[in-house]
Amino acid sequence: MGRSRRTLPEELLLLALDPATGTTAQPQSLDLGLAGAQLVELALAGRIAPDGDRIAVVVPRPTGDPTLDCALELLRRRGAPVRAVHWIGGPRLGLRQTYLSHLERCGMVAAVPGQMCGVLPTTRYQATDTAISREIRARLDSAIRTGVPPDPRTAALAALAHAVGLGKHLYPGNEGRSSRSRLRDLIRHDPMGGLVAHAVMDVQSGAAAQPRRGPAAAGRQPVSAARPAPEPARGVPMQPHRGSMARAVAH
Repeated sequence: MGRSRRTLPEELLLLALDPATGTTAQPQSLDLGLAGAQLVELALAGRIAPDGDRIAVVVPRPTGDPTLDCALELLRRRGAPVRAVHWIGGPRLGLRQTYLSHLERCGMVAAVPGQMCGVLPTTRYQATDTAISREIRARLDSAIRTGVPPDPRTAALAALAHAVGLGKHLYPGNEGRSSRSRLRDLIRHDPMGGLVAHAVMDVQSGAAAQPRRGPAAAGRQPVSAARPAPEPARGVPMQPHRGSMARAVAH
């Protein structure tokens, strides 16, 4: 996999970054979404495939992306298909910080050190190339506005954005209500994205122990059957700077 194209975890994280505050919206559910986005990206690369509500490795060849390849190797070591909810709900220590550091190295965000309560060191992350974030957002806006089924990558991104609760962050207020509803509807347009998005919502709701129908069946669900995502906050406390406190918050 070449590095000329951004991965879904990177795009989801850029969507969640607040350009005004440098914080990430919905940080706890975002961690689940990043793990789910890795699954979708691996599926788009032809490395894994859905097997009912489980994920199976079909081509164990590395993609060339170190973070994705780590996830692929962990899936391969399982030896058998794993339920999406169990994978997404497993420990993903430091995954958000890993992607923030990667975006910083790529020059897409800049780390801005600061302090919380005048004592605790913190780090905010400001987008340095706002054109990239605008392009990602424009793809979602176009899919919502036109009603035309989007490409699988955009459909999966929309499904994940809805699942982690970014709707109110992206389309706030009463004026954004219809856009949030259409964002939710886009979950239908990619089977793998739908499977993963539902798994993310199941983990959040504590329903991970219950089996879910396969992605094809999930795609045929009426809109009213989709689980609502929790309302996102308009902002979250700043992330602590790297160190012992950074590890505690990043997890």
